[in-house]
Amino acid sequence: MLTLEVTKRDGATTLSALRKADKVPAIVYGAHQEATPITIDGRAFDKAFREAGEATIVSLTGLGAAIPSLIHDIYRDPITGAACHVDFYAVTKGEKVEVAIPLEFVGESDAAKAGANVVKVLHEVEVKADPMQLPHNIEVDLSALAAIDDRICAKDLKLPSGVELMLDPEEVVALAQAVVEEKEEAAPADISSIEVEKKGKEESEEAAA
Repeated sequence: MLTLEVTKRDGATTLSALRKADKVPAIVYGAHQEATPITIDGRAFDKAFREAGEATIVSLTGLGAAIPSLIHDIYRDPITGAACHVDFYAVTKGEKVEVAIPLEFVGESDAAKAGANVVKVLHEVEVKADPMQLPHNIEVDLSALAAIDDRICAKDLKLPSGVELMLDPEEVVALAQAVVEEKEEAAPADISSIEVEKKGKEESEEAAA
């Protein structure tokens, strides 16, 4: 299990001062965890998030007993992309949680080899499970797409034992589509040449009259 050292935050240090010191203000809360403001090292958090994402338990240490938690929300600077604030949700073993698990597409599609387009409709799925049984990701084998119009639905996903799918089983995850060739549009008529031709015709008729 990944661990992340945290410290309890008081009101003595401003949020801007924390961020200048590469510290990220955060909070941990849960059904059995009182909301507690904390501070984490920015680099350590970035490393933990790259490994854990939002679907893997991170053990928060430094507040007494370690707190198993999920990274619930991250608020980022719109310019730099750096984490400005993080919400951790403390979980309890045996109490199921609902989490969005990222999909990892593997394998090759015979339909794609034949020239079809493989459309990945979903990139994550909602599941419900004991937090200790949450998978880091769920694999989607694209080799099931053998021909055009073949599709992989949510019901086709192979979930670990104890993990329950929380969306319509018929929801399309990926499919193979025929490539549609775009028709070339006719070039627009040159209005200026039409006007010149019309004017010339009118002048010829006047001269004849």
